Amino acid sequence: MGEFQLQRTQLFAFGVAFILLGLLLSFLLVGSWGLDWKQTLAFSLPMSALAQGMGWTAQYPSRSTPLARTKIGRLMLTHVIAATIMSFLWVGAGQLLTAWLETNMGWRGMTVQFSKFQAQFYGLSFAYYLLCVAFHYVLFAQQSSLEAQERAVESSVRAREAELSALKAQINPHFLYNSLNSISALTSIDPARAREMCVSLADFLRLTLGMGEKSVIPLREELGLLEKYCAIEKVRFGERLTVQEEIQEEAKECLLPPLLLQPLFENAVVHGIAQMTEAGWIRVKAARNGSRVSLTVENCWDPEAGSSRKNGVGLKNVQRRLEARYGKEAQLQAKAEDEVFRVDLSFPAETETAK
Repeated sequence: MGEFQLQRTQLFAFGVAFILLGLLLSFLLVGSWGLDWKQTLAFSLPMSALAQGMGWTAQYPSRSTPLARTKIGRLMLTHVIAATIMSFLWVGAGQLLTAWLETNMGWRGMTVQFSKFQAQFYGLSFAYYLLCVAFHYVLFAQQSSLEAQERAVESSVRAREAELSALKAQINPHFLYNSLNSISALTSIDPARAREMCVSLADFLRLTLGMGEKSVIPLREELGLLEKYCAIEKVRFGERLTVQEEIQEEAKECLLPPLLLQPLFENAVVHGIAQMTEAGWIRVKAARNGSRVSLTVENCWDPEAGSSRKNGVGLKNVQRRLEARYGKEAQLQAKAEDEVFRVDLSFPAETETAK
């Protein structure tokens, strides 16, 4: 609750209190003073308005003596003194008002009647001021609670953003390590292909350089990155690597963290294609189903040549990035069946227009 919202709540509460207290005083005075409604309202409404001003000032001693950090003795003394002062001022204003009404309106006997009930007016104003003090303590407690919740949410968001940045920073070094290893291996057996791979790697890094500040990109951009990545790997594997796509057009505009699929392709190459003596394939599927996006990356692999990668760095990174952005709304499943390794991703659908 900001300062503006706090003031709006105060104004509304004191506006309602002005009407209720004015009516209460009117009903009491009609019966006890024997005045008509016009005379009663002429007295009770100004007195009620003055009481709201008195109640508004209760926020200042309440703010300066917070409940959690003020000793009970000081707390009681502060508000008792403030209530006493405000009660004398309110009753004094009542005396002046009744005298003015007698003199200027010709309504005789109001001063005498007020004097008879002066003690009750002191008690009423004293109790009303303390009620306003309690109201402000409740209001401040609510404000503090909402501010604490906002800080917790902001802290959580910043922590999640920091985690996303850290996870994103892990991708390029890991990818570079594998790519440079491949280039190193090629330099001794096929220098021309090694140079071609260096050029493709430079193109890929140039394309990803501008994405460092982005938290999400459209799937179509991610697919473009995968094409660049596969171009790098095809220099090494040639016809042994085939990429197949089954992409729903509607899904291409959905947003996802950048380089989310690249580690899955990298795993498919390193643990699948590279371990096979014959040609292999990688297949990527994407579809939007209502409010969710489903992505699948699968590849052929040799069960006897390597592990199923359930504990791989790439899979862990993808899972943590999904959790950091989408929390429990994201799902990742990895499984190996026969000679196919498959990773299924599912998360809430977002688009540029909806953000």
